[in-house]
Amino acid sequence: MSDANEQEDGEIVSGGTPEGHAEAPFAKVPVLKGKYDAVIVGSGPNGLSAAITLVRAGRRVLVIEALPTVGGGMRSVECTLPGFIHDHCSAIHALGVASPFFQSLPLAEYGLEWVHPGVPVAHPLAAGEAAVAERSLGATCTGLGPDGAAYRRLLEPFVSRADDLMRQILGPLKPPRHPWLMARFGWSGTSSAQRLARRLFQGPQAQALLAGMAAHSILPLDRPLTAAVALMLSVTAHSHGWPIARGGSQRIADAMAAYLKSLGGEIVTGHPVRTLDDLPDCRAVLLDLSPALVSRIAGPQLPAAFRRRLERFRHGPAAFKLDWALSGPIPWQAEPCRRAGTVHVAGTLEEVIQAEAAPWRGQCAERPFLLVAQQSLFDASRAPAGKHTGWAYCHVPPNCREDMTERIEGQMERFAPGFRDLILARHVTRPADFERDNPNYIGGDISGGVMDAWQLFTRPTPRVSPYTTPNPRILICSASTPPGAGVHGMCGYHAAQAALRRMQ
Repeated sequence: MSDANEQEDGEIVSGGTPEGHAEAPFAKVPVLKGKYDAVIVGSGPNGLSAAITLVRAGRRVLVIEALPTVGGGMRSVECTLPGFIHDHCSAIHALGVASPFFQSLPLAEYGLEWVHPGVPVAHPLAAGEAAVAERSLGATCTGLGPDGAAYRRLLEPFVSRADDLMRQILGPLKPPRHPWLMARFGWSGTSSAQRLARRLFQGPQAQALLAGMAAHSILPLDRPLTAAVALMLSVTAHSHGWPIARGGSQRIADAMAAYLKSLGGEIVTGHPVRTLDDLPDCRAVLLDLSPALVSRIAGPQLPAAFRRRLERFRHGPAAFKLDWALSGPIPWQAEPCRRAGTVHVAGTLEEVIQAEAAPWRGQCAERPFLLVAQQSLFDASRAPAGKHTGWAYCHVPPNCREDMTERIEGQMERFAPGFRDLILARHVTRPADFERDNPNYIGGDISGGVMDAWQLFTRPTPRVSPYTTPNPRILICSASTPPGAGVHGMCGYHAAQAALRRMQ
C-alpha cells in the first residue's frame, strides 16, 4: 500500500508496500481447526526453520502467516516497473550458505539456486579506487598492499575453520566446543571495529573494508563487539561467499516451504493471528515475532512482569530503502565494484564512523553509509534484457520521516557518476512503510532489535534458554533471539530444539 504515488517525467516515485499488505492484520479470518504438536506464527526464515526442525523430529506442525505469501523478509516484488524483480528486504545472503542449518536442507531439490557474484564485496574510495573482499583470501591480501599481511593474520585462522566458527557463534551463549578458536576470535571480536581497524591497518583500503563489514551491526563503530560482526562477515565472504538467490529472495522461502510440505508440514497464509485463542489446539506455540508482538498476542498467558520485560526490549535505527529500475548497469568508477554483488558506499573509515553514529544521535547522515546490491548483474531473470535493478538502503533514526532519496542518490552519483541518468523508476520504502508491511519491524528496525554487548545474548530477556518463556507452551523463534538478524534460520532451529526438549 502506497502513501505516495507520483509520476513525473517518466519516473515512478512511490512509497509504502508494493503488495498492499497493510490491512491484513485487521482482516476477519476463519477459525483454524485441527490438533498439532506445534503451531508456528510467522513464516520468515526462522519460522520456517523451526517448522522444518520439528517436522523432521516427527511432530505435526502448522505454520500460520498473516500475509498472502510466506517468507517475511525473504520476499521479491515488482515494485517499480513490470519485469523488474526487487528483493523487498533481504537481498544478499552472507550467511545463507554458511548457516549450519541451511547446509542441512536439500533446498536445491526444491528450486533454490545460489548465484555467486564474481566479487562478494567491494568498497569504493576516492579517485576510482576500491577496497575489495575477493572470494580468495590471498587475492584480497594482495589487493590490500602493505596491509595484506595484517589482514591475513587477522582472518586466516577463522577462514580455515569457518564451519567450526559458524556453529559456535550462530546460537545462544554456551561453552565453546573449540576453546582456542573462540579465544582467538574473542581477542579481536570484543573490540570495537573502529579501534581494531586503526590498530591493525595503516592504509585506507583495509580500514574501509573492515568498517563496511562492521556497519552491518547497525551500531556506532566505537561500540564493543562491532569488530565481531566485521570478522564474521569477512570470514563468510572468503569461506562461503555472499550469494544471491536466482529469481529473488522469495525463492528461498518458496523452497523452504516446499520442503516443509514434502515432509508433511502444513502452511496457512493470509491468516492474521491477534491472540493465541486464534490458534488451533496444539502442545507448543513458537512465535516468529518481535517481543512487543509476543506480549500483545500472548496476553495474560504470560506473567505481567515478563510481558513488561518484553515490551522494554530495545529496537535500534531504521532502514530507508530505494529500489531502482535502471536502463543499464551502475557506472561505478572503480572497476571492481562492477563485479561485486554487494557494494558498501561511504568512503573512508572516518566517513563510515560518522555515518553510522548519526542515527544514534537522532540525526540523518548527510553522507549516509549505503548497502547496495546489484543482483541483475549476475541474475538475468531480475530485469528485462539490457536493463538492470538496483537495491540500496541506509540507516536512519527510528520512525524517521525524513526523505533520504537525494542523499542516497547523491552518494551513488559520487562514486558512480551518471547514475541518476539511468533511473527509469524508483520505489521508496520508508521506516513507517517497513513497519506497516511487517509489524515486526518496529520503527523501521529490520534487524529484530539492537545487537549490542548486552542484548546480543540476552535477547529478548535474560534466561537460561532465551527461546523459552515462563509459559512452557510458548516459545519465541524470531530474530529477536540469538544469534539475531540474518537469513540463516538458526534462531528457529534453536527454538525448535528447546520446544522438543519441553515436549519430552
